[in-house]
Amino acid sequence: MAQINICLKHIFTVFNIFFMVVGGVAIALALWYQFFMDVRGYNLEGRSTQLFILYLVGCIAMMIALLGAYGAHKESKVALIMFLVFMVIGCLVMLIIGIPAAIIHPQLKGIVEQTFRRFVPLDKSSEDVRNMAEVIQEKFHCCGLFSYKDWENIPDSCLCSQEEEKEGKCQTVENNTFMLQRMSVYTKTCFPTIMDHIQFHYNIMLVVSFTLAVLALLGMILSSIMIHQLYYPNRHTIVVSMMPPKYEELHNTPAY
Repeated sequence: MAQINICLKHIFTVFNIFFMVVGGVAIALALWYQFFMDVRGYNLEGRSTQLFILYLVGCIAMMIALLGAYGAHKESKVALIMFLVFMVIGCLVMLIIGIPAAIIHPQLKGIVEQTFRRFVPLDKSSEDVRNMAEVIQEKFHCCGLFSYKDWENIPDSCLCSQEEEKEGKCQTVENNTFMLQRMSVYTKTCFPTIMDHIQFHYNIMLVVSFTLAVLALLGMILSSIMIHQLYYPNRHTIVVSMMPPKYEELHNTPAY
């Protein structure tokens, strides 16, 4: 005889299907990102940690969903208790990540700006920083992090085309060389663009963290109710009556 309410089973099944879809999406994103980077010829050395986290999150989400679905279908106390434990751990982890990130959010721009100012002058930074700066300048048509003066010797990636000069996107400056050569460089700086990208990904992290925390909390509630029904199958649902005491006496007439 089924001990878990059939409606609760259906709700829990939908919840686990959604959880499985989340895991599948995470794995698909990791595969797509890896394939996209391979096709473009980018180096994945610095991205291996992010890919590993995506694969790990996807696999764990799918395994937990399968565990919960099995526990509900077989009405297994062990499986449901394990599911409940995973949900508690998941909720705590997401809150540990999300709450400090939400507290830091108003100061994020100042923290990032202070970090990036350590790279100035860009000529004296590491080769990786210089290469990344030039890639950003070519892609977003900007020059320097905060000013073209971030470069002691302005690179070609800062130079404007004649069309861009006509559009008013450029300024004429003197390069710090022996000849003091005048050149036309982008007026726009790169830090605002970089900051927009960091802010976008940071907001996504916040939304994902708190969304997963809410889902984990929902999973905790559903699994707790089912575990309670398995341990106390004959206990009736407690209904709080809102009727005044005198009406309750009339309503609950004693049986003779």
